[in-house]
Amino acid sequence: MLLGLFRRSSDSRRRLAAGLLIALLGLAGAVSATNYSLWINGRSNSSAQYGNYADFIYWGPSSIAAGVNKKAVNWDGYNKISLQNYRIRDALDCFCTGNNWCYIAAHSAGNLQTGYALSLFGGSTRNIKNATPNSSGVCGDAGGTQTGWNIKWVNIAAGAGGGSELADIGSWAVSDPLTTDLKTATARAMYDHNQTRAKWFYMYAGASGTLYSGTLPGQDDEAVAYHSSGGVSGSGGQSLCNPSDWWCNDLNLGTAANEGGSTKWAYHSVKFRDDNEAYNHYTNGNWGGVVSLVRANMAANAL
Repeated sequence: MLLGLFRRSSDSRRRLAAGLLIALLGLAGAVSATNYSLWINGRSNSSAQYGNYADFIYWGPSSIAAGVNKKAVNWDGYNKISLQNYRIRDALDCFCTGNNWCYIAAHSAGNLQTGYALSLFGGSTRNIKNATPNSSGVCGDAGGTQTGWNIKWVNIAAGAGGGSELADIGSWAVSDPLTTDLKTATARAMYDHNQTRAKWFYMYAGASGTLYSGTLPGQDDEAVAYHSSGGVSGSGGQSLCNPSDWWCNDLNLGTAANEGGSTKWAYHSVKFRDDNEAYNHYTNGNWGGVVSLVRANMAANAL
């Protein structure tokens, strides 16, 4: 009789343990992580719908592979960085908090928007969101807080983090408020470019310039020079080129100092240098220019 009671007690313990295991597995599934690929546009006059993370009109066809769970972080590409940066922070809060993680891809002035958000707000307390945006692109609270955002890495195509000499001389529309932010001295002083919250910025620098872009020092992609697209530090633009060009110093790959001694900002690495001068600045509504290289990298590696 005692043996029977012992056996029944053992059976009960086994059933209880099995039930607990099932409950734990269910809980693990409920809090599983989701990865997202956020695409942050640059200077623009496109008709992208702000807050609509499925609107890729700035980039190209939305059917093209561009990373896991891709989202278009649309800001107006016209007003000052400080006035539009809340849209980037809304997206980062939506998709890069809690158990969710993000890969970031940015183009041109999207470089400034990303760097501005991380440097000035990446150490702040953020509400964890539910990754379900409303029509304004704002997600609901999921409960809890965290410091900054969950970001795996950042890919920058034709980055304007160092500004452009075209803005310095007024080659772009002077009625555009963003142009003042894109002046080289202004862009470089806007925030601490070295403060990326230890997130790596991988820089893709194009060099298919034209005659009218001769005002840009060294190699350029028609809109920004290597000193900007290569993440080169300092208060002004350096003249940097490809190794085959003998009239100026080389932009070196990776984090290495450039020929002549100029250095990159912290956590900035040159992933691509356009030695064949084949890639320009513009998407042309079809994921074109240097963006094509970032798109391919995101499709292959943002998983």
